[in-house]
Amino acid sequence: MRNFSPWALLPPIYSVFTAVGLWVVYFVAVRNEKITHLSSQYRNGSLYPPYISVAGNFPPASCLFSEIMNLAAFMGFIIAVLRYLQLKNSVVKPCLNVISLVLFSLGCFGMTLVGNYQLFGEEMIHNLGALMTFGLGTLFCWVQSYFTLKANLKNEGTKVSIIRFLLSGSITVCMILYFSLMSQRLHMDASRSQWALVMLILIFISTFAIEFRHNRFAIVCTDDPSETFSEAYEPDSL
Repeated sequence: MRNFSPWALLPPIYSVFTAVGLWVVYFVAVRNEKITHLSSQYRNGSLYPPYISVAGNFPPASCLFSEIMNLAAFMGFIIAVLRYLQLKNSVVKPCLNVISLVLFSLGCFGMTLVGNYQLFGEEMIHNLGALMTFGLGTLFCWVQSYFTLKANLKNEGTKVSIIRFLLSGSITVCMILYFSLMSQRLHMDASRSQWALVMLILIFISTFAIEFRHNRFAIVCTDDPSETFSEAYEPDSL
């Protein structure tokens, strides 16, 4: 435990709280008879299919949904920045590290669009946000899987990259299924694929705990006006 950094707790806590928040939105919408159960074989009468966005479309679930998505976007961006700093001096292609940060930052912005522009109110903006979140989030997972293998931090990269490549492949399959089934109006199956897609992305992010346990991150403030911001990165330190 001496070499275990408390920063390792951030990714899994983020994933767990985001997942729990989304499931609370789902159960509130089910209880208020706005959407059908995910376990239902067919859509039930006048109830909407259980897409995440539909579950978060009606109050009071919509209030929870907006709050959860905004907080998740902010904390997701923080995790992406920390991951960028962690890899800054370890990757062969620094520009790809910057691209990865930009991808996930835009994906986080997409999350705010999803949360703040309800599906039935501003469908175009909402769907744009969903496309940014899912599309750029999936690309981020593949890039991070590649970094895991190449950076090979603490000689753990090979084993961890296998897990992340498998997760990235599963995420990609779920995303393809989601859009394909939705285009065929198979909404029950499409909504299940969407939920699986989101949960797998959250599981992927939680795996950053493996590398974060070796590091300490800090922001340093100085009186030197030429150096107003700097980042401190120390491996194997609390």
